[in-house]
Amino acid sequence: MAMDAREIERLIKESIPDAEVEIRDLAGDGDHYAATVIAESFRGKSRVQQHQMVYAALKGSMGGALHALALQTATPQGR
Repeated sequence: MAMDAREIERLIKESIPDAEVEIRDLAGDGDHYAATVIAESFRGKSRVQQHQMVYAALKGSMGGALHALALQTATPQGR
C-alpha cells in the first residue's frame, strides 16, 4: 500500500513542529519520494541524527508503506 505525500508531511510536522517540509514523488507511484526538511531543531545535531529524527517521525513506515525516501535535512541557516 502506497503512502500519500501529505501523510508523510503530516507525520514529520507532528514530530518536528518547526519543520518546513517539501515532499516530491519521484516515480509517480506513491512509494518513492524525496523530502527536504528544514528545522531549527536540527541545530547542533549531526546529519545522521537529523535523518534519525525524520525516520522516527515516520513511525516505522519506511520499508513498508513507504518504500524509498531520499532525504535532505538542514537548519534554516544551513540551506
